[in-house]
Amino acid sequence: MQNLEKIVIKRIILRLLRGKDYRIEIVNIINANFLEFCIDFFKKITEAKIENKDLDINWYKKYFLNKNLPKDEIAINSGLNMKTIGNMYNTTKKEIVIDASNKHLDELYQIIEELTQVEKELEIKLTIKFNQVSIELSVSESLIVINTLAVKRAAIRGGLYSSVGKRVEKPLMLTLCRLFGVDEKYYEIKFKQDKTKDFDREVDFYLISNGKKYKCEVKLMGKGNPESADAVFPRGSNIFIADKLSDQNKAQLDSAGILWIELRSKNGWRKFANILETLNIPHTKQPLWNKLNEIIEQIV
Repeated sequence: MQNLEKIVIKRIILRLLRGKDYRIEIVNIINANFLEFCIDFFKKITEAKIENKDLDINWYKKYFLNKNLPKDEIAINSGLNMKTIGNMYNTTKKEIVIDASNKHLDELYQIIEELTQVEKELEIKLTIKFNQVSIELSVSESLIVINTLAVKRAAIRGGLYSSVGKRVEKPLMLTLCRLFGVDEKYYEIKFKQDKTKDFDREVDFYLISNGKKYKCEVKLMGKGNPESADAVFPRGSNIFIADKLSDQNKAQLDSAGILWIELRSKNGWRKFANILETLNIPHTKQPLWNKLNEIIEQIV
């Protein structure tokens, strides 16, 4: 999946610099991650069901809420996510996750049982075939599996959309610098550990002029949440690069003396030259647009 993510990051940068919406690329990687999970999950279900003839949900608990599994996997398998458990119990210690997951699955199973008693005409059965072996899940088992898949897709979606800005920040800023021939001595990349994220390190990117460092912030905002640009103010950023900005955002940034670029505006990426000129950072007057693909390939 790492190679796939690199491909998607390249495509996102290309779309951003061409003033196009990048979200279809996020959808592509969500689909790829989710489908990979589905295939692996169905394989595990087939193996577990073959080995156990229990008529109740105990077989599912035994294999998918097993204490030897990673705690985030246990939570997802029960129909919960780590954020929900953390909010409920103020901790995500493994023993708490296991206890919360077991309780939730019992409650979910009870709700499903009551639903199937009311909706007696309802017939949902999943049949899974793997290596010429076929297993069939009851209505209750099928609904639990469907619920798990729904929770997993939501978790994948939320995680990617929340982290894509940080994943793209370094390669996007490097691409802009190289498009305008900025020497390496005029920028700096600082990495910092963040164990709360689903990737190893966050990035702080700085442009440097006359010994002073100017912090850059990348925010990939959509039409529905342009006000999230407010997040730039407490971060102490000097330069703000966004997918879209509202008129209010632009006025706020101007008022605060923060330099900004809106990539979805006409030739938005070219305005990076204005920032370089304002900061007196040497750069080429003719950006290397014809080498864009080559530049991105070297960076990502």
